[in-house]
Amino acid sequence: MAENPFLMTSFDPTLLILLGLAGLGIISHNMMTVTWAMLALLAVLLTPLNGYFPLVEKYELSIGILILAIGVMAPIASGKISVHDFFQAFLNWKSLVAIAVGVAVSWLGGRDVFLMSNQPSVVSGLLIGTVAGVALFRGVPVGPLACQ
Repeated sequence: MAENPFLMTSFDPTLLILLGLAGLGIISHNMMTVTWAMLALLAVLLTPLNGYFPLVEKYELSIGILILAIGVMAPIASGKISVHDFFQAFLNWKSLVAIAVGVAVSWLGGRDVFLMSNQPSVVSGLLIGTVAGVALFRGVPVGPLACQ
């Protein structure tokens, strides 16, 4: 009997984890950030593209930060936020609080990178917590997913 090349000879728990996280994204209606990311990883994992994982892992943070920065700065570049509005942010107390929170989140995110490099066993918890926060609370990827 010929062996089917599409049947895996052993179960890979990584597939179940990625499918579970994709499902979490679907349940929470967070298709763009969580579900599509997990499905893209599944596609890479199940195709010959999996040879590129070392390259992706090497530049993951830089690429992610670049895309995030482009998205955040697009309203300024497109003129949706005027120069006047930009500088008004420094005069409004709500905007000043938002700036302070942004600085605090960035600082805390930077500590995640230090922690990940010194204690790799914590990486899984940080990533699962971040994905759960994005999926369940409609948050944005920060910490280990969006800092350098």
